[in-house]
Amino acid sequence: MTKVAVLGAGSWGTALANTMAKNNVVVNIWSHRVDQVDEINQRHQNDHYLPGATLSEKLLAVADMQVAVADADVVLMVVPTKAIRSVGSQLAEVLQNLDQQVILAHATKGLEQGTHLRISQMIEEVVPSENYSSLAVISGPSHAEDVIKGDLTAVSIGGTDEAATAVLQKTLASENFRPYTNHDLLGSELGGALKNIIALGSGMLVGLGYGVNAQAALLTRGLVEMRSVGQKMGAKPETFLGLAGIGDLIVTGMSPNSRNYRAGFAMGHGQSLNQVQEEMGMVIEGVNTVKAVYEYQQTHQLDLPITTALYQVLYEEAQIEDQIKLLMTRPLKAED
Repeated sequence: MTKVAVLGAGSWGTALANTMAKNNVVVNIWSHRVDQVDEINQRHQNDHYLPGATLSEKLLAVADMQVAVADADVVLMVVPTKAIRSVGSQLAEVLQNLDQQVILAHATKGLEQGTHLRISQMIEEVVPSENYSSLAVISGPSHAEDVIKGDLTAVSIGGTDEAATAVLQKTLASENFRPYTNHDLLGSELGGALKNIIALGSGMLVGLGYGVNAQAALLTRGLVEMRSVGQKMGAKPETFLGLAGIGDLIVTGMSPNSRNYRAGFAMGHGQSLNQVQEEMGMVIEGVNTVKAVYEYQQTHQLDLPITTALYQVLYEEAQIEDQIKLLMTRPLKAED
């Protein structure tokens, strides 16, 4: 029987771990917070991240990473981008101590500021290659709040090792949760990261009172920017037309369950970025990704007007309405 260690007990990590546990997979979920571990084990809840949800009694939470990882076939990292290096370094030490090799996967959607590295690249820099047989990413249209309720969900598992992605696929597959596989790790990671940028903008539009015409225009032109960045970095264009691309963009860009959408919506209602971040109490990956992609375009001759507009709003204190006007009155062009 496959054993999985999930590192990170936020909403998405918990939802994925719970999905596996309900499939009778042996799952340990690691958290550095002892109170959270106790809550999951004793009350079968994780109320801060998934209020009202009841978790499988088969899901075991652990505060000691070495205990969580010991004898695991798969290690799935589900922590914010800014925590990838520190958690990855801890994992490297654990795997070295255990003299263990695993299938290593993640379900984090972001890019590192400054370096513009994808999550798998960050992992490669901190976890020795001899301790994992392959790298994979779980991406696609999948809000944790819906997954935990058993809503019908399809995701994409990107990776170059078919045997490894098949193992992950089997641990997650159920009547309510359908995982597909693809061979484009790079494109899958970029789709998951870049759609958060567009979701912020979509929330802002709705917060300002604009309707579905505006949302549809933003999501469609946002997909063009996502594909443009992806191709520049070497991703397959068709990946952006699948679950890891347009699928994730639709659900993140149109649902109040998306923290990026909610953050944008609150800013559209007049709140500052600092107020929004303080009130939400969760990482808003799109905020950091906007900065990373804006910096990337500066040195790679890309035309990303939506990303640029959002950068101006988030980091230069520009007014959202002014940036919308600039976008709508740019020189006319053919659709690309």
